Amino acid sequence: MDNSTNQTIKRFKQIREENHYTQSDFAKVLQIKNSTADIERGKTKISGKVVARLLQEFNINPLWLFGESSQKKIQLHLGDVSPKVVTIDSQNNENIVLVNVKAAAGYPHNVQDLDWYQQLPAFDIPLPEYRNATYRGFQVEGDSMLPLLEPKEWVIGKAVNNLSEVSNNTICVIVLEDSVVVKKIRKNEDASIITLISLNSEYLPYTIQTHQIVELWEINSKLSFNIDANSDAASMKQLQEAMQALTSEVRSLKH
Repeated sequence: MDNSTNQTIKRFKQIREENHYTQSDFAKVLQIKNSTADIERGKTKISGKVVARLLQEFNINPLWLFGESSQKKIQLHLGDVSPKVVTIDSQNNENIVLVNVKAAAGYPHNVQDLDWYQQLPAFDIPLPEYRNATYRGFQVEGDSMLPLLEPKEWVIGKAVNNLSEVSNNTICVIVLEDSVVVKKIRKNEDASIITLISLNSEYLPYTIQTHQIVELWEINSKLSFNIDANSDAASMKQLQEAMQALTSEVRSLKH
């Protein structure tokens, strides 16, 4: 085994160990059979497919892997976290679509499905603070953001187009590939990862790859109602009534 091959194998193993994968789990991530043991022993060459998966999942620079560059990571994901769908009302104003806890479970899988969005309640708040940008409402699930955000409360998020627009310690709704979470975000020196922080100290911070973020909404307000937490239907009905009342009151002030 020549020195360049040996270095490539060491770097491959380094990636696995840095991300705390077993050989079998790493194989699953890389979409290869069984385990990565044969690659790490030098019995099997690293295929182009594996190189592509390392780039996609961990931003690994192929030139670094093969000893041709000192730059370990390259930013494949350019930070686009803009909304994939926006809806408008009959006056061509953008709606504030409301995503309750139940809907949030299906949100990542329907993020580009216009028909799915049209099934969700939507409102227009006629205030200048909600103009010239895209906003979306999300219902908070769980208690990880106590004491600031109570379970079942609603937050209004302003759409973020690119990760570079968000400052450290901003509280956001983060739409991931398989879930929707509300967290404070912390950027890292390594731009390919971001740390998600709960306000409730019982929940530990955790790190994700930035390419896992599908959409990002910067929270700028919240809606609190004295509603029955055990009834989603009742919660939604009271929310609709409260939003409609607010809209009517504001419009009456404009006349």
